[in-house]
Amino acid sequence: QVQLVESGGGLVQPGGSLRLSCAASRSSFHFKAMGWYRQAPGKQRELVAAITTGGSPNYAESVKGRFTISRDNAKDTVYLQMNSLKPEDTAVYYCNAETFVRSYWGQGTQVTVSS
Repeated sequence: QVQLVESGGGLVQPGGSLRLSCAASRSSFHFKAMGWYRQAPGKQRELVAAITTGGSPNYAESVKGRFTISRDNAKDTVYLQMNSLKPEDTAVYYCNAETFVRSYWGQGTQVTVSS
């Protein structure tokens, strides 16, 4: 069973920064892609950013230029650096890891952007 453990959420003022981390219990080379999704109250879960084993990133339009996804394969960890945060970024952020046959999810970490 694969476990994804997230950390780094919290409360931040608009314009501030946070870095989320997601550590996998299995080698990250096992996954064809790892990424972050988010879900705000009353809304569907949406992709924020994802990165392939080879390091190719993909971002939602709403976060391009503000968020950066990266992975450290030696630590089996994926990161999401979030800069210039806006109130509309407030959501529960979930780590995701995909193989060719199934998808794994973390427990979620709350990010709140408010003054």
